[in-house]
Amino acid sequence: MGKIFDIQFMISTIPQIGSKLPVTLWIAFLSGFIALILGFIIAMIRYFNVRVLSPLCKLFVSFMRGTPAMVQLLVAYYGVPILLRGMNEGLGTRFSVNGIPAAAFAVFALSLNSGAFMSETIRGAMMAIDAGQLEACYSVNLSAGQALRRIILPQAFTNALPALGNSFISLLKETSLVFNISVIEMMAQAKITGSRSYRFFEVYIVVALIYWAVCFLMERVLAVVEEKVRRYERRAVK
Repeated sequence: MGKIFDIQFMISTIPQIGSKLPVTLWIAFLSGFIALILGFIIAMIRYFNVRVLSPLCKLFVSFMRGTPAMVQLLVAYYGVPILLRGMNEGLGTRFSVNGIPAAAFAVFALSLNSGAFMSETIRGAMMAIDAGQLEACYSVNLSAGQALRRIILPQAFTNALPALGNSFISLLKETSLVFNISVIEMMAQAKITGSRSYRFFEVYIVVALIYWAVCFLMERVLAVVEEKVRRYERRAVK
């Protein structure tokens, strides 16, 4: 009878699984960057209640927050080719997805998902600021853009930073789903490694520890950034 738990095997798999960490980080940080931009744009549209666009953004956020990230990932992976095929037949175009890597679909889906959550975080932080501050800016002849840039957004960024940090950490963990669309990242590599010896428990522990270590490091970095921002805010108040 073999060992129930083989710690030596577990240790030996760390280099194999860890070699895919750059892929995981690349997907997470690129998706996070795009999501932050998308979330900011949506938050601004809804904050100023832009006609037509605001209801559409509200519907988009509701859909993305109300459906699982796994479903969104599969819809993007299988739906985009169908959409392009329909466009080719209807418009006579020749769009093709054959050269698009699966990681691009992963970034696309995760960006939309995280962007919806971030937009609510940013919008909530902006709504939490007293409306009188915006009116005070207008009273001293500041434009809406100047008021946002100098008064509203700095405060909103400070308020939203902890929640945005949580969104980035959640996004990093959600990259573990992309192995379902043939992206070879840490989770996919763990499944491949585990299938060779049927010791899945050990490889999943390795994956969990690597994710934990990376998330812990991100938490420390975000804590330092938040402390510096809060310190600057306290000095500004004084």
